[in-house]
Amino acid sequence: MRSTRIRSLTEIALLVSILCVGSQLSIPTIFSVPITIQVLLVGIIGYFLPLKRALIAIITYIIIGGIGAPVFANFGGGFGVLLGYTGGFIFGFIPLVVFCSLSKGKIKILFGILGVIICHLIGIIQYSIVAKIPFLTSLVTMSLPYILKDIALTILAYLFAKILQNKLKRQS
Repeated sequence: MRSTRIRSLTEIALLVSILCVGSQLSIPTIFSVPITIQVLLVGIIGYFLPLKRALIAIITYIIIGGIGAPVFANFGGGFGVLLGYTGGFIFGFIPLVVFCSLSKGKIKILFGILGVIICHLIGIIQYSIVAKIPFLTSLVTMSLPYILKDIALTILAYLFAKILQNKLKRQS
């Protein structure tokens, strides 16, 4: 029982650490939203961990960044980032990880894509409010250039998580 708990905590800590480091792999754009692999990493967390642990991992990441650790893209951190232009996309990681984690069988990828759409919707709404621009303008500038990349990253996340799970099963 104790070794299972230690393994669970280790998996959460490792995946949060990878997300923190991986979030720094970003390409700045002319918009406020950089090109990152965060969706890939969040998807792996969702597909790999059971729902409760996946939520703990994402909420831990958001809290760590919210209190000021530079774990968001481009070494961002603090509540200003969460309440700023890109904060909605960060909060959108919660439904993304839920949809990836809840899905079963052959519809896992479709659930992940739905999670990406909801993540983008939350990001679009917050960006629209913070930037004081119409929803449609926010959609065109903050989501459309990134949505196909994020869908592709979610599919890759599913494949990576499946490979990781199979390797761990063989080692057990």
